[in-house]
Order: sequence, then C-alpha cells, then structure tokens
Amino acid sequence: MNTALPNQVVIENVLLSKIRGKIAYQGNISAATMMNLYYVKPYDDPSGKGYQRPVDPKRSHDFAIYLSKGEDALFTPILLNAASNWEFGCYDRERPYYGRLICKEKASLMDGQHRLGGIQRYIQETNSDMNVPFLSFHCLDEDEEIMLFDTINTKAKGIGPSLSKYLRRESDELSWVATQLLIQRESPFHNNGSIIGKRNKGRHITLQNLYRTLNFLFKDRKLSVLSREEKLALAIYYFTQVKELFPAEWMDYKGQRLTHIVCLDALSIAGSQVLAICIQESRKQVELAVAARHIKKLKGIQWSSDGPLKYVKGLSGSRTLASELVEQMIS
Repeated sequence: MNTALPNQVVIENVLLSKIRGKIAYQGNISAATMMNLYYVKPYDDPSGKGYQRPVDPKRSHDFAIYLSKGEDALFTPILLNAASNWEFGCYDRERPYYGRLICKEKASLMDGQHRLGGIQRYIQETNSDMNVPFLSFHCLDEDEEIMLFDTINTKAKGIGPSLSKYLRRESDELSWVATQLLIQRESPFHNNGSIIGKRNKGRHITLQNLYRTLNFLFKDRKLSVLSREEKLALAIYYFTQVKELFPAEWMDYKGQRLTHIVCLDALSIAGSQVLAICIQESRKQVELAVAARHIKKLKGIQWSSDGPLKYVKGLSGSRTLASELVEQMIS
C-alpha cells in the first residue's frame, strides 16, 4: 500500500497530548490538504490487517447536505494513526505541547470515512475549502488500530431517537409538542412516558412514539397550520377525552392495548380526520364541544389484549383500525 507523500506537509498550531499513555496530536487542516493526507485499510486487504468498510455513498451525501447548513454544521475530529511518520516540534521550550507537525507519509484513517467523503463532495460542489479537525495518534500498531476501530463502532451507543427529538425541541415544532406532552402535569401522558426512550414499569410510551403519533394527528392541512401551542392544547384535549372515556384501560398497559403505539397511531389517524371536520372556518379553530361528542361515540370499544384487537400490528393495522374508529365517531 503506497503511503508516500509527494512533498512533506506541515501542519501549524498543533497540540500534543497523551491519551492513556499514547501520544496524540490535535489540530485543524484544510480539507483540500486532508484529502491527500490519509489512506484506508480495506477489510479485504491482502495483509489481513485491513478493517474498513466500503463507503456508503448515501451517508457521505447526507453529510455533505449537513455541511451546507454553514457554521452550525459542527462535527467531531477525524481519527488517524500516523504510525511514527509524523514528527512534532514545539515552537517554544517553555510551551512544549504547542507546535507544528511535519508529515512525511500519509496517516491511516481510523474513523471518519463518511465524513471525509461528504467533505470532499461538499468542497467540490461549492468550489470552496474548510478546516477539518483531526486527532492523530503518533503510533499505534496494526492490532491496536483494529481494536480501537472495533470499540468505536461496536461499543459506542447512539443517543436514540427519543433523546434526539428532545434535543431538537426548540427547532422542531412536533418535538416540542411531544416533549410538553411528557412534562406537563395536565397531559394524559405525563405519568406514563419516557423522554430518553428507556421504557420501564409505568413508562412505556417514549418521546419518539409521541412524535410519530403527532405526525398522524396533525397531518390534515387544516390542523397542520396551527401554532405549536395550539397543537399542544389540542393534543392534550383529544387524548384526555380518550383517557376519561377509558380510564382503566389507559392505565393498564399489560392487559389493554389502548396505549400501545399501534392503537395510539390509529387514534391519531382517526383523530386527524374527525378534528378536521370540527374546524370552525371563520375562526380557524376546532370546536371542542363538537369534537367531544364525536369522541364519546368510541365508548364501548374493547381494548383488551385478548380481545378483537389482539392481532392488530404495524402501520397497516393502525390504518385499518383508524377506519373503523372514524366510522364509529362520525356515524
């Protein structure tokens, strides 16, 4: 594998540090220079010491789109192994950990293939350049490289979609509404929902579940134009009406299917249609008294886990059940 550089590369303003006894360098480099400063060890390398997967073009494309957001598009450093081919020199003996790197050969890329693929696509399409943060170990042997790659890609766990929605609550309208449904005491979901997505006894509805079902509830154009505060108030009202109609079923997750996501989605799909016909056009708001009369027509439905809804599953099941609920509510 050719790791030679046509000319030495100098990187200024680099910090030297130690990570668990290993010397590491941290700094920034222009994207144009970075593209020629690394090589990849593919998993099928004849040496038997390769480990990198082929690049997924879609992930790189998605990252390029993310970069188009400008200064808000932050990302983590690219991880490299210089394999003793980069030399550090400090500017001042009184500050021995701040200086420049002399790169004599390319470094092995350990983590960041898709980010670099997206960066390359972005700078080509925009005819621009950008600074790329990096962290490079001075020298890891090939087995240490493989072990660290394996740890990064198997041990690290994503934050999950529920916590992600929570973090975006100020920039995404329905994420905010879903969050408020879990934290406001007057919400019917206050005592049985989980913001971080971890289910436990009594808290079986995740923020991601609510985000999904709210998309169904406000899908109708007449409802989608409501403000986030109006959507929150309407969601609380609608599901509170359902809870008051079936108080025992609402609290019995194990024995009843009412608060299972498949049934909540069905209620939201049906609710979108029913609430939309209750819109008072002149005032652009839902007539709650009329909506309540429609919702009360659901009384008598059997939500038991051993009843007729036992085998309702998936989005197709939610849609089928929603059709039945709509027929009952507007009959």
